[in-house]
Amino acid sequence: MLKQKTIQVKVGNDLLIGDPSHIVIQTMCNTHTNDIDATLAQCRQLAASGAELIRITVPGMKDVPCIGEIHDTLRAEGIATPLVADIHFSSETAIAVASIVEKVRINPGNFHPDHEEAKARFAKLVSVCKAHGTAIRIGLNHGSLGKYITELYGNTPLAMAKAAMEWLALCDENDFHNVVVSLKSSNTVVMVEAYRILQKLMQEAGCVYPLHLGVTEAGNGDSGRIKSCVGISALLSQGIGNTIRVSLTEDPAAELPVAAFLADRYGGKSKSSLISCTTKDRVAYAEYSSPDRTTLMLDAACDFGRALLDREIDDVVFSGNYIADNGESVDIAESGFGSYLQDEILQAARRRFYKPEYIACPGCGRTMYNLQEAFETVKRRTSHLKGMVIAVMGCIVNGPGEMADADWGYVGEGNGKVSIYKKNVPILRHIPESEAVDRLLELIDAEVRQ
Repeated sequence: MLKQKTIQVKVGNDLLIGDPSHIVIQTMCNTHTNDIDATLAQCRQLAASGAELIRITVPGMKDVPCIGEIHDTLRAEGIATPLVADIHFSSETAIAVASIVEKVRINPGNFHPDHEEAKARFAKLVSVCKAHGTAIRIGLNHGSLGKYITELYGNTPLAMAKAAMEWLALCDENDFHNVVVSLKSSNTVVMVEAYRILQKLMQEAGCVYPLHLGVTEAGNGDSGRIKSCVGISALLSQGIGNTIRVSLTEDPAAELPVAAFLADRYGGKSKSSLISCTTKDRVAYAEYSSPDRTTLMLDAACDFGRALLDREIDDVVFSGNYIADNGESVDIAESGFGSYLQDEILQAARRRFYKPEYIACPGCGRTMYNLQEAFETVKRRTSHLKGMVIAVMGCIVNGPGEMADADWGYVGEGNGKVSIYKKNVPILRHIPESEAVDRLLELIDAEVRQ
């Protein structure tokens, strides 16, 4: 399918987002920005691994000189990969950094509780970005919308799209079009619906901006990769989306091969290893001949994610083979991998839950504890809680808002302390990290016994 016509956004000297022939892949550092050496080392690694954009958190004004030094050092070394400053609440920080980096990611609704004041601050940022040729990503996440928009439309995909359109209208008023938009959610159904609504609204308005796609807080391992592919591929297969990030609670470099797989597949550079498929009684029977386990897993998520999300089918059964690391052919059905893949894809599409649903952010410079280790511990000790939604979040900035779907949340505070949330309400605060998983399990067990 041909991609929709979009405005092309220039980031830095050479990178275009919105080029119909190229899907841009990106990732984000998880180092502390004030640790300049560590952040530089990670940027070098990510650039060498194929990242076309690298995002770095800038929590406050004190971090602005740090990202400036990082930027200048990379350019002096001949590394031209554009940098994106990630801002959450401070319009002052966004304005200060806009002349330093190639792109700024903001959620304008978080600039101030008063909507008119938030608009005024966003307009000031737009004027600075326009003067310096800096691109903006308007990044709205499910659960992190401003009060103004949720009072009108609720915490819904429509609210996400409507909020984006309002900020885009302000950009248009200021004759600024170097803008990319994202509407992320950890819920693939919400994420796909929000982007589809936004695409339609932009088309109706006659001005279609590039879209940054991602399933936020997707988790890790097979589940995180499958969930990301289900959501992102559902949109790319319709020609929606121009740049992607696969958010995994792992080393940022691990995100890039999955993003590259998606970019190659929907950029016309690769094809699925699916060799046949028949459908009977709303069940798809798919046969594969795949070069390896990972390719099979990602192909299957892409091949059937959209159909499951859109309820065109209710189930999928896998057969065929893939080549193991030792060079031997593995029978997909006989090995049990087919049923495992079936369970994972159905869960990612939110059609059938066979285990808990985990929401886990990938971590960044705001994370003040060992997020990956904590997430693995929580997963291991809650694996029996089928259908429960549990979030493990790196910091208080992302935590309460972006785990909107979670039954329980484990959120880092910093200084070795954790808050425990039930839904989006804090139940326990300032719990030592060494005790936090036990306390979380105690609360869950007490509720289950009721």
